[in-house]
Amino acid sequence: MNTLRIANGRVLRPDHSIAEADVLIDQSTGDIDRVAAPDEIDATAEETLDAGGGLVVPGLVNAHGHAPMTLLRGYADDKPLDAWLQEDIWPAEGELTAEDIRVGTELAAVEMIRTGTTGFVDMYFEEPHVAGVVESSGLRAMLGHGFVSVGKSEEGAREDMEKSVNFAEQYDGLAGGRISTAVMPHSLTTVNEELLREAVERAREADLPVHIHANETEDEVAPIVDERGVRPLAYAEDVGLLADGDFLAHCVHVDDEEIELLADSEAVAVHCPASNAKLASGIAPVAEMLDAGVTVGLGTDGAASNNDLDMFDEIRDAAMLGKLGADDAAAVPASAAVRMATEGSAAALGFDSGRIEAGANADLAVVDLDAAHLTPEHDLVSHLAYATSGQDVRHTVCDGEVLMEDREIQTLDAEAVKERAEEQAEALADRVA
Repeated sequence: MNTLRIANGRVLRPDHSIAEADVLIDQSTGDIDRVAAPDEIDATAEETLDAGGGLVVPGLVNAHGHAPMTLLRGYADDKPLDAWLQEDIWPAEGELTAEDIRVGTELAAVEMIRTGTTGFVDMYFEEPHVAGVVESSGLRAMLGHGFVSVGKSEEGAREDMEKSVNFAEQYDGLAGGRISTAVMPHSLTTVNEELLREAVERAREADLPVHIHANETEDEVAPIVDERGVRPLAYAEDVGLLADGDFLAHCVHVDDEEIELLADSEAVAVHCPASNAKLASGIAPVAEMLDAGVTVGLGTDGAASNNDLDMFDEIRDAAMLGKLGADDAAAVPASAAVRMATEGSAAALGFDSGRIEAGANADLAVVDLDAAHLTPEHDLVSHLAYATSGQDVRHTVCDGEVLMEDREIQTLDAEAVKERAEEQAEALADRVA
């Protein structure tokens, strides 16, 4: 087998203990072969990455986002969700071209690789172009065409739903298995009941998960309660959601009964703390969800509402806002926040990653600990949650392949990507003006 050895560093074990160990990767399968003390690995690797002075951690997994929206970073800020969407984002998205989608996704890929993210979700449109970037960048991703029925004719809405199902069926398993797919209705309030039920049924027939926005703002909760007399997640369960593999973005305004529904189901909630804070959507009751046994992943949402894709920032936000929301400094401790961005997000997407142990996907990052803000080393898990930045990542590996070595991206021309993105973003803004 072709092997890659991550040598001379320390490793974050699944129980969050820290061990001096090397990681041996079987590049033919893209999986971790062994994690052991250096003198216990006698294999000679074809390639070695030096992790000296660093901590090997699971690659972070961004469980909810809209990658091409990097082109709209800073385009419209400081507004509530509905006004932001209707006045700024939707008009701009109406002018997006396929080339914009490709270039925006490339920019997102550069940002994620540089900050230690190895897997991500994309809910957007022109998804074949997103898939092409996943293929070339070396990242792992779950992709889906997000569809809506509001503002569309019956025929147009159905065509949009069919596009989501067809893309999911055709692209699942591509890029050597690094691409997986889901059927992605946009939300419980932007897709009518008939199409929502049909999309869920089609997903079940194709053995595909469903990803959807849920309970992001109070304005998304009230219409369902007023029209149907039930809370949104009860409605979601009624239309067939909350099954194994389904995952719901945001879950900010969930009550105790909805938390119990999630806990009793196989569905995963994906917390997006920075976006929810910036849009003043609210603080999700993450501590209560975790205490109830809900599996919680972590996502950045799009760069237009965050405004970066650094998952280490998101870990910190999840811990800080979790404490504020619970009015309890002990809520959402460092270890829980780190698990959300690794094991929790991997569980949401069905990735066999989020942990460093034999048999898992070889998706990992090496965090350089040689920085003033990571000194002294009282508790490295605490540092990952509260002090680490994506700029501290030295190496990034996905599926056993080196995507970044010593801060140099190997799979994309980062400078050329940034230059193209600037040009495309300027041209887009001119078209919208």
